[in-house]
Amino acid sequence: MSGDAVPAAVGEGSTRTRLDRGRGALGPALELVHTGRAPTRAVLTAELGVTRATAGAVAAELEALGLIRVDARPGAAAGSQGRPSHRLEVAEDGPVALAAQVHADGFRAALVGLGGRIVATAPGCETVDADPAKVLGSVVEAGAELLRRTGRRCVGAGVAVPSAVAEPEGTALNPLHLAWPAGAPVREIFAGCVRAAGITGPAFAANDVNLAALAEHRHGAGRGARDLLCVATGHRGVGGALVLDGRLHTGSSGLALEVGHLTVSPEGRPCHCGSRGCLDVEADPLAFLTAVGRDPGPEVSLLQQSNELIRDHYADPTVRTAVQALIDRLGLGLAGLVNILNPDRIILGGLHRTLLDADPERLRAVVADRSLWGRSGSVPILACTLDHNSLVGAAELAWQPVLDDPIAALASV
Repeated sequence: MSGDAVPAAVGEGSTRTRLDRGRGALGPALELVHTGRAPTRAVLTAELGVTRATAGAVAAELEALGLIRVDARPGAAAGSQGRPSHRLEVAEDGPVALAAQVHADGFRAALVGLGGRIVATAPGCETVDADPAKVLGSVVEAGAELLRRTGRRCVGAGVAVPSAVAEPEGTALNPLHLAWPAGAPVREIFAGCVRAAGITGPAFAANDVNLAALAEHRHGAGRGARDLLCVATGHRGVGGALVLDGRLHTGSSGLALEVGHLTVSPEGRPCHCGSRGCLDVEADPLAFLTAVGRDPGPEVSLLQQSNELIRDHYADPTVRTAVQALIDRLGLGLAGLVNILNPDRIILGGLHRTLLDADPERLRAVVADRSLWGRSGSVPILACTLDHNSLVGAAELAWQPVLDDPIAALASV
Protein backbone atom coordinates (compact mmCIF):
# COMPACT_ATOMS: atom_id res chain seq x y z
CA MET A 1 0.00 0.00 0.00
CA SER A 2 1.46 3.39 -0.94
CA GLY A 3 2.04 6.08 1.62
CA ASP A 4 -0.70 8.34 0.30
CA ALA A 5 -3.41 5.65 0.15
CA VAL A 6 -4.33 5.83 3.84
CA PRO A 7 -5.09 9.58 3.95
CA ALA A 8 -7.21 9.26 0.79
CA ALA A 9 -9.26 6.44 2.32
CA VAL A 10 -9.65 8.33 5.58
CA GLY A 11 -10.78 11.45 3.72
CA GLU A 12 -13.30 9.41 1.75
CA GLY A 13 -14.72 7.89 4.91
CA SER A 14 -14.90 11.28 6.60
CA THR A 15 -16.90 12.67 3.70
CA ARG A 16 -19.33 9.77 3.96
CA THR A 17 -19.64 10.30 7.71
CA ARG A 18 -20.36 14.01 7.26
CA LEU A 19 -22.98 13.25 4.63
CA ASP A 20 -24.59 10.53 6.77
CA ARG A 21 -24.82 13.01 9.64
CA GLY A 22 -26.21 15.64 7.31
CA ARG A 23 -28.84 13.53 5.50
CA GLY A 24 -31.46 14.78 7.92
CA ALA A 25 -30.45 18.30 6.92
CA LEU A 26 -30.95 17.79 3.17
CA GLY A 27 -34.59 18.87 3.25
CA PRO A 28 -34.07 21.92 5.50
CA ALA A 29 -31.03 22.90 3.42
CA LEU A 30 -32.97 22.64 0.19
CA GLU A 31 -35.80 24.72 1.60
CA LEU A 32 -33.33 27.42 2.64
CA VAL A 33 -31.94 27.62 -0.88
CA HIS A 34 -35.42 27.31 -2.41
CA THR A 35 -36.70 30.31 -0.45
CA GLY A 36 -33.56 32.39 -0.96
CA ARG A 37 -32.60 32.37 2.71
CA ALA A 38 -29.25 30.64 2.15
CA PRO A 39 -27.49 32.29 -0.78
CA THR A 40 -24.07 31.06 0.37
CA ARG A 41 -22.59 28.03 2.09
CA ALA A 42 -21.61 30.20 5.06
CA VAL A 43 -25.23 31.22 5.60
CA LEU A 44 -26.35 27.62 5.13
CA THR A 45 -23.88 26.50 7.79
CA ALA A 46 -25.17 29.06 10.25
CA GLU A 47 -28.85 28.40 9.53
CA LEU A 48 -28.50 24.63 9.88
CA GLY A 49 -26.27 24.83 12.95
CA VAL A 50 -23.80 22.30 11.54
CA THR A 51 -20.11 22.34 10.79
CA ARG A 52 -18.79 23.91 7.62
CA ALA A 53 -17.71 20.47 6.40
CA THR A 54 -21.19 18.99 6.95
CA ALA A 55 -22.83 21.93 5.17
CA GLY A 56 -20.45 21.39 2.28
CA ALA A 57 -21.33 17.70 2.08
CA VAL A 58 -25.06 18.49 2.17
CA ALA A 59 -24.72 21.11 -0.58
CA ALA A 60 -22.69 18.68 -2.69
CA GLU A 61 -25.37 15.99 -2.32
CA LEU A 62 -28.14 18.40 -3.34
CA GLU A 63 -26.04 19.37 -6.35
CA ALA A 64 -25.55 15.70 -7.23
CA LEU A 65 -29.33 15.27 -7.13
CA GLY A 66 -29.62 18.04 -9.74
CA LEU A 67 -31.49 20.39 -7.39
CA ILE A 68 -28.98 23.17 -6.72
CA ARG A 69 -25.76 24.58 -8.13
CA VAL A 70 -22.71 25.36 -6.03
CA ASP A 71 -20.38 28.09 -7.27
CA ALA A 72 -17.06 27.35 -5.56
CA ARG A 73 -15.31 30.37 -7.12
CA PRO A 74 -17.67 33.34 -6.77
CA GLY A 75 -16.36 36.82 -7.41
CA ALA A 76 -15.56 38.85 -4.32
CA ALA A 77 -17.63 41.96 -3.62
CA ALA A 78 -15.81 45.27 -3.92
CA GLY A 79 -14.00 46.14 -0.71
CA SER A 80 -14.49 42.69 0.86
CA GLN A 81 -11.67 40.78 2.49
CA GLY A 82 -10.93 37.07 2.47
CA ARG A 83 -12.21 34.37 0.17
CA PRO A 84 -15.94 34.66 -0.52
CA SER A 85 -18.15 31.75 0.53
CA HIS A 86 -19.44 29.32 -2.07
CA ARG A 87 -22.65 30.62 -3.65
CA LEU A 88 -25.75 28.43 -3.69
CA GLU A 89 -28.63 28.70 -6.12
CA VAL A 90 -31.34 26.46 -7.52
CA ALA A 91 -30.46 24.52 -10.64
CA GLU A 92 -31.93 26.27 -13.67
CA ASP A 93 -32.16 22.99 -15.60
CA GLY A 94 -33.42 20.96 -12.65
CA PRO A 95 -36.75 19.19 -12.13
CA VAL A 96 -40.07 21.02 -12.30
CA ALA A 97 -43.57 20.74 -10.89
CA LEU A 98 -46.68 20.89 -13.04
CA ALA A 99 -48.86 23.73 -11.76
CA ALA A 100 -52.41 24.50 -12.82
CA GLN A 101 -54.96 27.16 -11.93
CA VAL A 102 -58.69 27.26 -12.65
CA HIS A 103 -60.72 30.46 -12.18
CA ALA A 104 -64.00 31.92 -13.37
CA ASP A 105 -62.44 33.37 -16.53
CA GLY A 106 -60.41 30.36 -17.62
CA PHE A 107 -57.53 28.10 -16.69
CA ARG A 108 -53.78 27.84 -17.23
CA ALA A 109 -50.94 25.34 -16.85
CA ALA A 110 -47.26 26.00 -16.17
CA LEU A 111 -44.02 24.31 -15.19
CA VAL A 112 -42.42 25.74 -12.05
CA GLY A 113 -38.92 25.02 -10.83
CA LEU A 114 -37.36 25.44 -7.42
CA GLY A 115 -37.21 29.00 -6.21
CA GLY A 116 -40.75 29.62 -7.48
CA ARG A 117 -39.41 30.24 -10.98
CA ILE A 118 -41.92 29.71 -13.79
CA VAL A 119 -40.09 27.79 -16.51
CA ALA A 120 -42.83 27.51 -19.14
CA THR A 121 -46.53 28.32 -19.51
CA ALA A 122 -49.22 27.05 -21.84
CA PRO A 123 -51.64 29.48 -23.50
CA GLY A 124 -54.56 30.12 -21.17
CA CYS A 125 -58.09 28.97 -21.94
CA GLU A 126 -60.92 31.45 -21.40
CA THR A 127 -63.85 29.06 -21.02
CA VAL A 128 -64.52 26.74 -18.10
CA ASP A 129 -66.76 23.76 -18.71
CA ALA A 130 -69.37 22.78 -16.13
CA ASP A 131 -67.76 19.34 -15.92
CA PRO A 132 -64.62 19.55 -13.72
CA ALA A 133 -63.23 16.39 -15.32
CA LYS A 134 -63.16 18.08 -18.75
CA VAL A 135 -61.45 21.19 -17.38
CA LEU A 136 -58.88 19.32 -15.31
CA GLY A 137 -58.23 16.92 -18.18
CA SER A 138 -57.56 19.82 -20.54
CA VAL A 139 -55.23 21.62 -18.16
CA VAL A 140 -53.25 18.43 -17.45
CA GLU A 141 -53.02 17.77 -21.18
CA ALA A 142 -51.56 21.26 -21.65
CA GLY A 143 -49.08 20.61 -18.85
CA ALA A 144 -48.09 17.25 -20.30
CA GLU A 145 -47.35 18.94 -23.62
CA LEU A 146 -45.09 21.42 -21.83
CA LEU A 147 -43.21 18.52 -20.22
CA ARG A 148 -42.80 16.78 -23.59
CA ARG A 149 -41.59 19.96 -25.22
CA THR A 150 -39.08 20.89 -22.52
CA GLY A 151 -37.98 17.36 -21.61
CA ARG A 152 -37.97 18.27 -17.92
CA ARG A 153 -38.29 15.78 -15.07
CA CYS A 154 -41.53 16.28 -13.10
CA VAL A 155 -41.76 15.86 -9.32
CA GLY A 156 -45.56 16.09 -9.12
CA ALA A 157 -48.54 18.32 -9.84
CA GLY A 158 -50.77 20.80 -8.04
CA VAL A 159 -53.94 22.66 -8.99
CA ALA A 160 -55.39 25.85 -7.51
CA VAL A 161 -59.17 26.19 -7.57
CA PRO A 162 -61.50 29.06 -6.54
CA SER A 163 -63.20 27.10 -3.77
CA ALA A 164 -62.63 25.91 -0.25
CA VAL A 165 -61.12 22.42 -0.55
CA ALA A 166 -62.05 20.08 2.28
CA GLU A 167 -59.38 17.91 3.85
CA PRO A 168 -58.63 15.05 3.74
CA GLU A 169 -61.16 14.34 0.97
CA GLY A 170 -59.92 16.98 -1.50
CA THR A 171 -63.43 18.06 -2.48
CA ALA A 172 -64.34 21.56 -3.70
CA LEU A 173 -67.16 22.49 -1.36
CA ASN A 174 -68.25 25.82 -2.81
CA PRO A 175 -67.05 26.55 -6.36
CA LEU A 176 -69.51 29.46 -6.37
CA HIS A 177 -68.11 31.20 -9.42
CA LEU A 178 -67.84 28.06 -11.52
CA ALA A 179 -70.68 25.88 -12.74
CA TRP A 180 -69.12 22.89 -11.00
CA PRO A 181 -71.25 20.89 -8.57
CA ALA A 182 -70.64 21.50 -4.87
CA GLY A 183 -68.50 18.75 -3.42
CA ALA A 184 -66.74 17.92 -6.69
CA PRO A 185 -63.82 15.54 -5.91
CA VAL A 186 -61.24 17.78 -7.56
CA ARG A 187 -58.14 16.13 -6.09
CA GLU A 188 -59.26 12.66 -7.13
CA ILE A 189 -60.17 13.84 -10.63
CA PHE A 190 -56.93 15.80 -11.00
CA ALA A 191 -54.82 12.89 -9.77
CA GLY A 192 -56.53 10.57 -12.23
CA CYS A 193 -55.84 12.96 -15.11
CA VAL A 194 -52.20 13.24 -14.06
CA ARG A 195 -51.79 9.45 -13.98
CA ALA A 196 -53.57 9.05 -17.31
CA ALA A 197 -51.17 11.54 -18.88
CA GLY A 198 -48.20 9.46 -17.70
CA ILE A 199 -46.95 12.18 -15.35
CA THR A 200 -45.09 10.85 -12.32
CA GLY A 201 -45.28 12.13 -8.77
CA PRO A 202 -48.12 12.95 -6.39
CA ALA A 203 -51.02 15.27 -7.27
CA PHE A 204 -52.59 17.90 -5.01
CA ALA A 205 -55.47 20.40 -5.04
CA ALA A 206 -56.11 23.40 -2.81
CA ASN A 207 -57.80 26.79 -2.60
CA ASP A 208 -56.26 29.42 -4.88
CA VAL A 209 -55.81 32.16 -2.25
CA ASN A 210 -54.29 29.71 0.23
CA LEU A 211 -51.74 28.84 -2.43
CA ALA A 212 -51.14 32.48 -3.30
CA ALA A 213 -50.35 33.16 0.36
CA LEU A 214 -47.99 30.17 0.51
CA ALA A 215 -46.12 31.35 -2.59
CA GLU A 216 -45.89 34.95 -1.38
CA HIS A 217 -44.64 33.82 2.02
CA ARG A 218 -41.85 31.75 0.48
CA HIS A 219 -40.92 33.90 -2.50
CA GLY A 220 -42.70 37.26 -2.45
CA ALA A 221 -44.12 40.07 -0.33
CA GLY A 222 -44.78 37.81 2.66
CA ARG A 223 -41.21 36.56 3.04
CA GLY A 224 -40.04 36.97 6.62
CA ALA A 225 -43.50 37.51 8.11
CA ARG A 226 -44.44 35.32 11.04
CA ASP A 227 -48.23 35.80 10.99
CA LEU A 228 -49.22 36.73 7.45
CA LEU A 229 -52.74 37.61 6.31
CA CYS A 230 -53.42 37.48 2.56
CA VAL A 231 -56.64 38.83 1.05
CA ALA A 232 -57.21 38.79 -2.69
CA THR A 233 -59.80 39.04 -5.41
CA GLY A 234 -59.02 37.60 -8.77
CA HIS A 235 -61.71 37.27 -11.40
CA ARG A 236 -64.73 36.78 -9.11
CA GLY A 237 -65.19 36.77 -5.35
CA VAL A 238 -62.81 37.46 -2.46
CA GLY A 239 -60.61 34.96 -0.65
CA GLY A 240 -58.28 35.00 2.31
CA ALA A 241 -55.48 32.94 3.79
CA LEU A 242 -53.34 32.96 6.92
CA VAL A 243 -49.78 31.83 7.51
CA LEU A 244 -49.03 31.26 11.21
CA ASP A 245 -45.48 30.68 12.45
CA GLY A 246 -44.42 30.10 8.86
CA ARG A 247 -47.05 27.45 8.11
CA LEU A 248 -50.27 27.78 6.12
CA HIS A 249 -53.25 27.65 8.48
CA THR A 250 -56.15 25.77 6.92
CA GLY A 251 -58.15 24.90 10.04
CA SER A 252 -59.33 21.48 11.14
CA SER A 253 -60.57 20.44 7.69
CA GLY A 254 -59.05 22.88 5.19
CA LEU A 255 -61.85 25.46 5.40
CA ALA A 256 -60.33 28.30 7.44
CA LEU A 257 -60.35 31.98 6.39
CA GLU A 258 -63.47 32.21 4.24
CA VAL A 259 -63.12 35.98 4.50
CA GLY A 260 -65.28 36.62 1.46
CA HIS A 261 -68.34 36.15 3.61
CA LEU A 262 -67.62 38.90 6.10
CA THR A 263 -70.49 41.41 5.96
CA VAL A 264 -69.20 44.87 5.04
CA SER A 265 -72.47 46.43 3.82
CA PRO A 266 -75.55 45.04 5.64
CA GLU A 267 -77.98 46.42 3.04
CA GLY A 268 -75.71 45.56 0.14
CA ARG A 269 -75.86 43.11 -2.73
CA PRO A 270 -77.25 39.60 -2.26
CA CYS A 271 -74.42 37.08 -1.91
CA HIS A 272 -74.26 33.54 -3.27
CA CYS A 273 -74.04 32.28 0.31
CA GLY A 274 -77.55 33.60 1.12
CA SER A 275 -76.46 36.67 3.08
CA ARG A 276 -76.16 40.29 1.88
CA GLY A 277 -73.30 42.73 1.55
CA CYS A 278 -70.49 40.19 1.85
CA LEU A 279 -66.97 41.20 0.90
CA ASP A 280 -67.27 38.57 -1.84
CA VAL A 281 -69.82 40.66 -3.78
CA GLU A 282 -68.90 44.15 -2.54
CA ALA A 283 -65.16 44.26 -3.31
CA ASP A 284 -64.49 42.11 -6.38
CA PRO A 285 -64.06 43.07 -10.06
CA LEU A 286 -67.74 42.57 -10.87
CA ALA A 287 -68.73 44.94 -8.05
CA PHE A 288 -66.28 47.53 -9.36
CA LEU A 289 -67.43 47.29 -12.98
CA THR A 290 -71.05 47.53 -11.87
CA ALA A 291 -70.25 50.63 -9.81
CA VAL A 292 -68.70 52.40 -12.81
CA GLY A 293 -71.56 51.40 -15.08
CA ARG A 294 -69.53 49.15 -17.34
CA ASP A 295 -70.97 46.06 -18.98
CA PRO A 296 -68.55 43.24 -18.15
CA GLY A 297 -68.35 41.74 -21.61
CA PRO A 298 -66.91 38.25 -22.12
CA GLU A 299 -64.07 39.27 -24.42
CA VAL A 300 -61.70 40.39 -21.63
CA SER A 301 -61.44 39.05 -18.08
CA LEU A 302 -63.23 40.98 -15.34
CA LEU A 303 -59.95 41.45 -13.50
CA GLN A 304 -58.17 42.82 -16.55
CA GLN A 305 -61.02 45.21 -17.35
CA SER A 306 -61.05 46.50 -13.77
CA ASN A 307 -57.29 46.92 -13.53
CA GLU A 308 -57.12 48.79 -16.83
CA LEU A 309 -59.94 51.15 -15.84
CA ILE A 310 -58.23 52.07 -12.59
CA ARG A 311 -54.76 52.45 -14.08
CA ASP A 312 -55.80 54.34 -17.21
CA HIS A 313 -58.87 56.34 -16.10
CA TYR A 314 -58.40 57.03 -12.40
CA ALA A 315 -58.92 60.75 -13.03
CA ASP A 316 -62.50 60.00 -14.12
CA PRO A 317 -64.73 60.96 -11.13
CA THR A 318 -66.91 57.88 -11.61
CA VAL A 319 -63.92 55.57 -11.52
CA ARG A 320 -62.38 57.37 -8.55
CA THR A 321 -65.64 57.22 -6.58
CA ALA A 322 -66.01 53.49 -7.26
CA VAL A 323 -62.41 52.88 -6.19
CA GLN A 324 -62.94 54.76 -2.94
CA ALA A 325 -66.13 52.81 -2.21
CA LEU A 326 -64.38 49.48 -2.72
CA ILE A 327 -61.41 50.61 -0.62
CA ASP A 328 -63.73 51.53 2.24
CA ARG A 329 -65.49 48.16 2.14
CA LEU A 330 -62.19 46.29 1.87
CA GLY A 331 -60.72 48.32 4.73
CA LEU A 332 -63.70 47.52 6.93
CA GLY A 333 -63.22 43.81 6.30
CA LEU A 334 -59.47 43.99 6.88
CA ALA A 335 -59.97 45.85 10.17
CA GLY A 336 -62.22 43.08 11.46
CA LEU A 337 -59.63 40.49 10.50
CA VAL A 338 -56.87 42.49 12.20
CA ASN A 339 -58.93 42.56 15.41
CA ILE A 340 -59.36 38.79 15.34
CA LEU A 341 -56.04 37.56 13.95
CA ASN A 342 -53.48 40.23 14.92
CA PRO A 343 -51.22 39.59 11.90
CA ASP A 344 -47.81 41.23 11.57
CA ARG A 345 -48.31 41.82 7.83
CA ILE A 346 -51.16 42.01 5.34
CA ILE A 347 -50.65 41.38 1.63
CA LEU A 348 -53.23 42.08 -1.05
CA GLY A 349 -53.59 40.41 -4.44
CA GLY A 350 -55.56 40.74 -7.64
CA LEU A 351 -57.81 43.80 -7.85
CA HIS A 352 -57.07 44.58 -4.19
CA ARG A 353 -53.42 45.10 -5.10
CA THR A 354 -54.55 47.66 -7.70
CA LEU A 355 -56.81 49.40 -5.16
CA LEU A 356 -53.89 49.66 -2.75
CA ASP A 357 -51.67 51.13 -5.46
CA ALA A 358 -54.39 53.66 -6.37
CA ASP A 359 -54.84 55.10 -2.87
CA PRO A 360 -52.67 53.42 -0.23
CA GLU A 361 -53.21 56.10 2.41
CA ARG A 362 -56.99 55.81 2.27
CA LEU A 363 -56.94 52.05 2.74
CA ARG A 364 -54.42 52.19 5.58
CA ALA A 365 -56.42 54.96 7.27
CA VAL A 366 -59.65 52.92 7.13
CA VAL A 367 -57.95 49.86 8.63
CA ALA A 368 -56.27 51.94 11.35
CA ASP A 369 -59.48 53.78 12.22
CA ARG A 370 -61.59 50.63 12.44
CA SER A 371 -59.16 48.25 14.15
CA LEU A 372 -58.46 48.05 17.86
CA TRP A 373 -54.72 48.13 17.42
CA GLY A 374 -54.55 50.52 14.50
CA ARG A 375 -53.75 53.62 16.52
CA SER A 376 -50.99 52.00 18.57
CA GLY A 377 -49.08 50.50 15.66
CA SER A 378 -50.56 49.95 12.21
CA VAL A 379 -50.10 46.63 10.46
CA PRO A 380 -48.03 46.91 7.26
CA ILE A 381 -50.26 46.49 4.19
CA LEU A 382 -48.33 45.51 1.08
CA ALA A 383 -49.08 44.45 -2.46
CA CYS A 384 -48.40 40.87 -3.53
CA THR A 385 -45.32 40.80 -5.74
CA LEU A 386 -45.69 37.53 -7.67
CA ASP A 387 -47.69 37.88 -10.87
CA HIS A 388 -48.88 34.25 -10.86
CA ASN A 389 -48.78 33.45 -7.16
CA SER A 390 -51.57 30.85 -7.20
CA LEU A 391 -49.72 28.93 -9.92
CA VAL A 392 -46.48 29.14 -7.96
CA GLY A 393 -48.34 28.06 -4.83
CA ALA A 394 -49.83 25.07 -6.64
CA ALA A 395 -46.28 24.06 -7.54
CA GLU A 396 -45.26 24.43 -3.89
CA LEU A 397 -47.69 21.61 -3.04
CA ALA A 398 -45.85 19.32 -5.44
CA TRP A 399 -42.43 20.48 -4.27
CA GLN A 400 -43.19 19.91 -0.57
CA PRO A 401 -42.41 16.16 -0.55
CA VAL A 402 -39.05 16.96 -2.14
CA LEU A 403 -38.39 19.63 0.48
CA ASP A 404 -39.31 17.12 3.20
CA ASP A 405 -37.06 14.30 1.92
CA PRO A 406 -35.24 14.96 -1.36
CA ILE A 407 -33.75 11.50 -1.80
CA ALA A 408 -36.96 9.55 -1.14
CA ALA A 409 -39.12 11.92 -3.22
CA LEU A 410 -36.85 11.89 -6.27
CA ALA A 411 -36.46 8.11 -6.09
CA SER A 412 -40.21 7.75 -6.69
CA VAL A 413 -40.44 9.96 -9.80
